[in-house]
Amino acid sequence: MNDTARQTVYRMLEELGISYTVAEHAPMHTVEDMTNASLHAQGTIAKNLFLRDAKGRRHFLVVVRWDKNVDLKTLRTAIGSTALSFGSEERLMAHLGIRPGSVSPFCILNNADKNVEVFFDRDLAECPSVGVHPNDNTATVFLPFSALERLVRHHGNPSALIAIPTP
Repeated sequence: MNDTARQTVYRMLEELGISYTVAEHAPMHTVEDMTNASLHAQGTIAKNLFLRDAKGRRHFLVVVRWDKNVDLKTLRTAIGSTALSFGSEERLMAHLGIRPGSVSPFCILNNADKNVEVFFDRDLAECPSVGVHPNDNTATVFLPFSALERLVRHHGNPSALIAIPTP
């Protein structure tokens, strides 16, 4: 468990006056792990995709419902990018300070350069409670989507609420 990473998230939530609940659990590396543990009963689990453009100059965090498939070819047009691919573990660490299995919108707090663009799927805006890791995959924070979006905007990363295309 990474208490420092968690405490950074909890401190920011408290500074912004955001109400949240926390579910402690064994390490969960995938959305499937989270749904198998029935965490989705407490709210909509978010799936987080760390992507890069063709030249590796732009980086994106795309956040969708756990059960949504994303068409990267169509997504690139929607976000005004060249061809998209998944960012490497090295890029993930360099830009978001996190390892695979713990990616969430809270990782933006580690992006001091504020150069990772965040795109939230419009479907999440309808969810009363969204579950994401607090930069540590042994816990899940549940909070209103609007509060999650507010935290990202407060940090200063470019972000937008868009309709994420499906295959």
